Amino acid sequence: MDKSICPRFEKAMGFLSQRWTGLIIYQLLSGPQRFCQIESSIGVSGRVLSERLKDLENEGIIKREVFPVTPVRIEYSLTEKGIALEPLMREIENWSQNWLEANSVTIGDIL
Repeated sequence: MDKSICPRFEKAMGFLSQRWTGLIIYQLLSGPQRFCQIESSIGVSGRVLSERLKDLENEGIIKREVFPVTPVRIEYSLTEKGIALEPLMREIENWSQNWLEANSVTIGDIL
């Protein structure tokens, strides 16, 4: 039996385990949001959020929509590829509710 880790699984785990990436995806499960909404909801710095959003967009997990109004409005939302992560995120949520103590760990420590 081959005991090596599947390269695709390894790539997925590496990508999703980047700090804040899972929380950004989880936050966008509730629908399209502006940069400032995401930033204030999860407490990430603007610089890091900007980097992660670019990474997620490059991976095809989120889309960035620019609305031609003044001032310019930009919203981020999950693509079909991003929405496909919802069952995984919900299972992690369920697991954390059943197995982690709220006061012993912060969500930023996990993701």
